[in-house]
Amino acid sequence: MDKEATFSHWKQQSARKLDAQDTSVIQKQNCTWLFVTHQLCKASEVVAALEKSTGNVVLKFEPFVLHVQCRALADAQLLHTVAINSGFRNSGITVGKKGKIVMAVRSTHGLEVPLSQNGKCLVSQEYIEFLVQTANKKMEENIKRITRFHSCLYVALQKKDCVHDESSNEKSSSPVYTRRRKRKEGNSIPNCSSGEEQQSDLELGLTLFNDV
Repeated sequence: MDKEATFSHWKQQSARKLDAQDTSVIQKQNCTWLFVTHQLCKASEVVAALEKSTGNVVLKFEPFVLHVQCRALADAQLLHTVAINSGFRNSGITVGKKGKIVMAVRSTHGLEVPLSQNGKCLVSQEYIEFLVQTANKKMEENIKRITRFHSCLYVALQKKDCVHDESSNEKSSSPVYTRRRKRKEGNSIPNCSSGEEQQSDLELGLTLFNDV
């Protein structure tokens, strides 16, 4: 199975598992999730979940996060460059004491709005509809960003493989400066972000949870 097929299969399987979960039993420290979706949702769904609450309810739109353990720092740097160019500007690399290298793909902004306190709704129906519309727009845009990240990473990995093969074939015959120049050219990653995407980081995952 090639890289593209593997990635697409992972996305489909992850979405099915998350959407198949029973939100009534999903637990988080000090709170209970009333409604969870990774698809576009309706204001009526949020209102229905809000009516179940007797505590403090917060509407939260969580960012896309991907953690990858890398074999080498160069691999983490390549992944980091792709993530930044795709719009995930809060991405970063961490190196543990034992040399464990982890690359985190992250966005910067989330949406977190209180809706009720002690079971009493604090906002209007119109405002809930506005919040849901805003979250849905973020969802659509971030799906495009994830797709762009996938495409750019696929191209970068293919280019890396090609450069590695060329370097191996020319190692015994090419001058040192020529091999270095080819490696430098091959390591360049295309800038996949557009002007609009540089303005804001969008998120993935709408959650409504109730503080216990």
